Amino acid sequence: MNIQDNIVEFNNLLATTNCKLVAVSKTKPVEDIREAYKAGQRIFGENKVQELREKPGKLPEDIQWHMIGHLQTNKVKYIAPFIHLIHAVDSLKLLEEIDKQAEKNDRVIPCLLQVHIAMEEHKFGFDEKELMEMLSNALIKNLHHIHIIGLMGMATYTDNKDQIRSEFRNLKNIFDRINKNIFKENVKMQELSMGMSDDYEIAIEEGSTMIRVGSKLFGPRIYLN
Repeated sequence: MNIQDNIVEFNNLLATTNCKLVAVSKTKPVEDIREAYKAGQRIFGENKVQELREKPGKLPEDIQWHMIGHLQTNKVKYIAPFIHLIHAVDSLKLLEEIDKQAEKNDRVIPCLLQVHIAMEEHKFGFDEKELMEMLSNALIKNLHHIHIIGLMGMATYTDNKDQIRSEFRNLKNIFDRINKNIFKENVKMQELSMGMSDDYEIAIEEGSTMIRVGSKLFGPRIYLN
């Protein structure tokens, strides 16, 4: 598998869309990331804080690192100095911790709120009612070191493309409804992160602005015990 060719192919696909490629580099060595970088890729996504702590110092400084996995509050401090975007904020408590750590680093950290759109119960995220309550919470306006810039969601892992499309369409509808209302100065819906290696084509058709693709770029992941 030629990583550089894959990167070029995906970015050519996205050239006529409003969608960006997040190259999911979790479990991949820095050599693979360098290959993708040589092809022009600058946005990389990791889902483990440990990897996010180790990789940036070994790679070019202009890489934009995205945290795309579930984030524990006690680990925010490790990525706050450099993280470009946190995709999976699923509680007010986590948002407050991000704000706290961002202030310590004299930064404003962009965040996406994760919405639970799948049929699978084990996935994280707000349901629609919880999301609207979160955005309406008076505490949000006091968080001066975060910007909520959009939503993130994962569709059900299924071969049923109609179901996947329906879930992505639902998330886009929520995104659009929020955009019609002014909640807080630090809330503005700009990014809709949905779509992965198996369903990115449907996600693009349904309005995604960020797809998170790993195996289609780097090949199957190898998990070590």
